[in-house]
Amino acid sequence: MKGFDIGQEVETTVVQVSSDTVFIDLGLKSEGFVDKSEFIDADGNCTVKEGDKIKVYFVSSNRDELHFTTRLKGENADNSVLESAYNSGLPVEGHVEKEIKGGFEVKIGTARAFCPYSQMGYKNRLEPAEYVGRSMTFVITEFKNEGKNIIVSNRRVEENAETEKVNALSEKLTVGSVVTGEVKSIQSYGAFIDLNGFQALLPVSEISHARVDDVSKVLSVGQKIEAKIIRAEWNTSKPERSKVSLSMKELEKDPWDEVSSIEIGEKFTGKIARIAAFGLFVNIKPGIDGLVHVSLLRDVNDKTNLNKKFKVGDTMEVIVQKIDSDEKRISLAPAAASDEQEDDASEYLKKQNKADDGDTYNPFAALLKK
Repeated sequence: MKGFDIGQEVETTVVQVSSDTVFIDLGLKSEGFVDKSEFIDADGNCTVKEGDKIKVYFVSSNRDELHFTTRLKGENADNSVLESAYNSGLPVEGHVEKEIKGGFEVKIGTARAFCPYSQMGYKNRLEPAEYVGRSMTFVITEFKNEGKNIIVSNRRVEENAETEKVNALSEKLTVGSVVTGEVKSIQSYGAFIDLNGFQALLPVSEISHARVDDVSKVLSVGQKIEAKIIRAEWNTSKPERSKVSLSMKELEKDPWDEVSSIEIGEKFTGKIARIAAFGLFVNIKPGIDGLVHVSLLRDVNDKTNLNKKFKVGDTMEVIVQKIDSDEKRISLAPAAASDEQEDDASEYLKKQNKADDGDTYNPFAALLKK
């Protein structure tokens, strides 16, 4: 039977998960197993299932049973075992005893180790005092003087775990994939969505076809959402630099597909969605804005500051003048200006009618009557 050295790393597959044991495939007649407790998360759920690929380390053998672990338990570790763990990179479990100059004193079995401040924690680092009293996983980065000088790192363990997670996610989360995630935090520029432990960005412009000015009015922390991956830049060597962007808008029907229902001359009461130097964008339907050009605005010239005269959110009555479906553009005119033009034409006709009552024939007035 093939033998294993203590601390030897093995990449294998889960073949069965029982009530207290995870059995692994060694390609041998003998059985390999890991204590199930090593795969239980904070919520009490087992994080592995049959068929999952895992990385483990050999601990001991008892007849035909081979015991493996994802980390070495400190209470069973003597100096020879710790030296083997150092040489093989085997993670060890240690207890943070106290804060000392430059870092922490960590107890691993009967040995005392030192963990520098810079090597404690990784992404969501805590205040130093919050680590004291915790049992955590470390790797031994230095083993000298027969175990009298041991330096350990928790950061390296967490970095390795993050790298493995990103490697696995990069194969599943690809551009075009539709995913379900949970809103973890809300920012002015969008929201961060948790995708199985990785946070992707949902930009404010990708939440909906309708304009979103305040993310907190349409999303809330803890909310489950469905979105499409529109960008995936995975950095497997430096996972913290990986970037994934999502879009809920991509899963919505494009409002412009229904633009044929809008008619030239149709009147709308809309709200100013955006103010530009050349005019006002007015929302007339969810996801559809039209432009009122500055030249059509009353009491406005090239020196007028539109931001002082108008405000986003102000209501405005407009009339559709032109529709360009291909370019997704709609030209609007203030309804008040159109009404005034009609009133002026009517008033002119009235005056011409009065003049017509006399003996003088006015061919232009007659034409207007017709």
